[in-house]
Order: sequence, then structure tokens, then C-alpha cells
Amino acid sequence: MDDYRGRRGKWFTVSEGDELETALIAEITDRGASTARELDDGLPRAKEHWGWNWSRTRRMLDYLYMTGELAIAGRNSQFEIRYDLPERVLPAAVLDQPALSKADAHLELVRRAARSHGVGTVQDLADYYRIRAGDARPAVDALVASGELEPVQVAGWQRPAYLHREARLPRRVRARTLLSPFDPVVWERARAEALFEFFYRIEIYTPPERRVHGYYVLPFLLGERIVGRVDLKADRATSRLLVQSAWSEPHAPADTAAELAAELERMAGWLGLAEIVVAPRGDLAPALAVEVSSQAA
Repeated sequence: MDDYRGRRGKWFTVSEGDELETALIAEITDRGASTARELDDGLPRAKEHWGWNWSRTRRMLDYLYMTGELAIAGRNSQFEIRYDLPERVLPAAVLDQPALSKADAHLELVRRAARSHGVGTVQDLADYYRIRAGDARPAVDALVASGELEPVQVAGWQRPAYLHREARLPRRVRARTLLSPFDPVVWERARAEALFEFFYRIEIYTPPERRVHGYYVLPFLLGERIVGRVDLKADRATSRLLVQSAWSEPHAPADTAAELAAELERMAGWLGLAEIVVAPRGDLAPALAVEVSSQAA
């Protein structure tokens, strides 16, 4: 937080934004938890970045959250973030804790990353909380010295890895889910490729004619492998979940289409959509369309 404030985050220069910062904190203090839309009162948004055309108010709120001046109280029905003062969101016992040194903060973040990953390289452990590998290395060394991490070699990996002492290999992995492009399983693309032999790039910023798999593609995790991917769109006007393309991975098992159809049915359910429609694009699409029709019958 101190580092972020020192460089004024990613939105502002060191010499700008002070008046807006003061005004927003005062406004939230007075009115309580608020969204950016409520606070900027219709001010124009920037137009230079598709998908991230945040108003100046929204950018400042993001900055104030990242520096700890504001906290996130929740979201409204439109999924917009509601910002509030930290003391109205977090318990006093949390706020009263003494600030950590930078080294201690990195140590705790790497410890948590290692516990979550089970096994990972220094780059994996650093990326989990978006810290620099150079800052993570001393923390990894300290955790090795204390016995929390064990240096190991993972077959097929070029870099040394570190195993958390509490990591356990399950007898069987029972998983079936569609992953967000921002899910920790696939967020660090190099790790996803090393673990699952799954090459993945989000293509929403790629021109349509250059997209390989689609606009908003979700990987499909089945068991302990990523076995496919689908380009999905929720067409709320017609209450349909549109599968705009469906692709299998080389190692996909024979029941991939059936399992994916069941997962799509679950997704349509929690989205409140009445129908699943599969477009004829992708090598998995024909079999998936048959399974979807069978489950709907």
C-alpha cells in the first residue's frame, strides 16, 4: 500500500488528484457506501481504452482502495463495487494491527501463495499476489530455512520448485467446472501450460479475424486435467446461453461432451437462462450439441 501511494498508483502522477481524493473521502464519509456511478454523477468517461473506460472518479476510487484509504463494502445488484471507509467495513481488531515491514509482508504473501499452490516456482509464488520475483526470492529462502518449503524438482519443469510442507496429494481429484480467465488455476499462463499442457490466451482484445477460439473463452476443468474450452455469451434478451464455439484438448476423455453439457446446464441455471444453444464451431461442437439436446429432452 505504501509503495502504491508513493508512486500514485497506475492512474495519476505524483502531483495530481489530491483535490479529488479529499472530496471523495469526504463524500463517502457523509453518505456511506457508494458506487463510482453514484459518486461521479454522470461525469464523462475516458474513451481511449476499450473495456477500461473508467471515469476519473472510478480511477481514484481504485487508487484509494489499493492504498487502504477505502474498503469494499460489497456490490449492488448491477455488480458495481460499493466503497466505504475501512472502519465501517473491517473489525477494529484488524485495523488496529501494527503495519508490517515490506519484508514481513512479502513473507506472509509468499507463505499464503505456497499454501494455496501446494507446489510452485518462485515466479508462481510471486505472481499469486502480483509481487516481483526479486521480492519473493528472499521470502522463499526464509521459508525454506524454516522448513515450511522444501526445494523439489518437478518432472518436465525447467525451473526449481518448492513444495509446501502441508501439501497433500489426493487419491483422486473430483472436479468439474468452467474456469474464469481470471481464475488462479489459469491466471499465470506459464504455470497453466506447465501443469496442464494447456496454452491459453484471452482474446477479448484481439481483432475478431485473428481470434483462434473466440471472444470470451472459458477453460473446462474435468478431474485433474483441463480438457476443453468454450466461448460463451449470456443472451439475456432471449434467455439463452450461447455456446459460440467449443473445443477439446488432445487428451480429452470420451465423456468430455457429456460432462461439459452438464456443466453448461448448471451455469445456465444460476444465470437464470432457459436454453442452451450450441453453434457449429469448434471440434467439440457437434458432440456437445447432441449432449445438450439429449439433456434438454
